[in-house]
Amino acid sequence: MHNLDAVERRPDARRLPVAACVTVLVAAAVVTVVLSTAFGAEPLPVAVVVDAITARFSGATPDPAYDAIVWDIRLPRTLLALVVGAGLAVAGTGIQTLVRNPLADPYLLGVSAGASVGATAVITTGVLAGAGLWALSLGALVGALVASVLVFGIAMLQGGLTPLRLVLTGTVLSAAFSSMASFLVFRSAEPQAAQSVLFWLLGSVSGATWQQLWLPAVAVVVSFVLLLAASGWLDALAVGPDTASALGVPVARLRIGLFALLAVLVGVLVAVAGGIGFVGLVVPHLARMTVGPRHRVALPVSALAGAVFLVWVDIAARVAVRPTEIPLSVVTGLIGAPVFLVLLGRRRYRFGGDE
Repeated sequence: MHNLDAVERRPDARRLPVAACVTVLVAAAVVTVVLSTAFGAEPLPVAVVVDAITARFSGATPDPAYDAIVWDIRLPRTLLALVVGAGLAVAGTGIQTLVRNPLADPYLLGVSAGASVGATAVITTGVLAGAGLWALSLGALVGALVASVLVFGIAMLQGGLTPLRLVLTGTVLSAAFSSMASFLVFRSAEPQAAQSVLFWLLGSVSGATWQQLWLPAVAVVVSFVLLLAASGWLDALAVGPDTASALGVPVARLRIGLFALLAVLVGVLVAVAGGIGFVGLVVPHLARMTVGPRHRVALPVSALAGAVFLVWVDIAARVAVRPTEIPLSVVTGLIGAPVFLVLLGRRRYRFGGDE
């Protein structure tokens, strides 16, 4: 493990203590949840929000109106944004390691484009209408999983899950799926179909319910735990497959397991929130710059930073042009693009290390 440890011991590495970063981010997440619940079409005082939340645990009798606003409408939405932001950051960290590409994001493997076909089919044709409120999420999830299977099958038939094959296969199939979604919109007799599809493709957590929260929460927690458990192997894979093999890492099996895990995670996140750009691209880079490239420290910092970031993005989307809401990808793009350009301009930073 000498090559990996050498990076950690580099004397000119400028990093913040991991414990301090995690503590600050956890505190920021708690404060952010409370503040986010206070924002909306009708702003609420922070004290009212705190009272409504604590009343459920203290046995006190909450105000029915405030209780409904906080618990039934705003808190599920805020927690969904928290979970999706954490999941996208974790997925971005994993995918950048899988393909060893600093420009990789969670949608590189064609999962989002496949989900768009499923969601567009639900919106334009009414398929899965019997699923009720779950129809859109179910259609998107099915499309995402089908796309994952196709990418995996084609890459394996071409010789295996190498980074180049994954990137090229995912890019080509994404273009094909996007064309299919556009064709479904073009053929639709519903005049509002294009607007509905566009809003979903750009991401939103509006209308979130407690029932929608458990599946992405479980997917994010399980994925995070598994990636953290395999952090040593991921560190070796980030250095290179030859180094990883020399250290005893089963590279082929690791890539297959990593692909399957990330495909399911991204599929679930896209199914409940649509496509939200830049979170899974920028946040992992910021985490590596802050605490270093080791996955055992970069993963928790990425997850917490992504969670806090997306909740604040949702707040901006709600209040910027009130009462209309802006799709989340519009806000993340306006913030993420200049931030990423600043990262590219830092001479001391490179993917997988500090410099």
